[in-house]
Amino acid sequence: MSGKDKFSDIEQLIAEFEASGLRELHARKGDFEIYLSSDPDDPGVVGGAAVSASVAPISPAAAKAPAARAPVAEQAVKAPAVEADIPDGATVVRAPYLGTFYRAPKPGAPAYVEVGQQVTPDSELCLVEVMKLFTAVRADCAGTVHAILASDGEMVAADQPLFIVIPA
Repeated sequence: MSGKDKFSDIEQLIAEFEASGLRELHARKGDFEIYLSSDPDDPGVVGGAAVSASVAPISPAAAKAPAARAPVAEQAVKAPAVEADIPDGATVVRAPYLGTFYRAPKPGAPAYVEVGQQVTPDSELCLVEVMKLFTAVRADCAGTVHAILASDGEMVAADQPLFIVIPA
């Protein structure tokens, strides 16, 4: 994580994890911590501490065998096939990077925008969070929200379409 572009380093780490066949990886260096798991039901790290769970011992042969399941990215991040459904002249607002999509500024708060709502170029549409870093995603054009393509709390891929805005 000493490179200038930490997000590229993280994406590379995730890609190497997926290719490794490992079931989980938990690494910490200084104030940076990352937890990766190929189990979609794994609760992960909660409150800054690893969640302990009782795990049945596995045989040495099973420990060496790669898991027979889809890679993590295919399980956690499935970009909708919407490219064909985009109206002519529409603007597609995309995720800036891999992260968690949030429609509201905090739990229980109203969503930033709804379908049919007018937006300006500076209108915040959502937040994308990675490693406790929240990035506001803006419309970057004036128009009407035509579609919201991700669900609240969903993991989204870098460059995944999030909103379709019909310019005014």
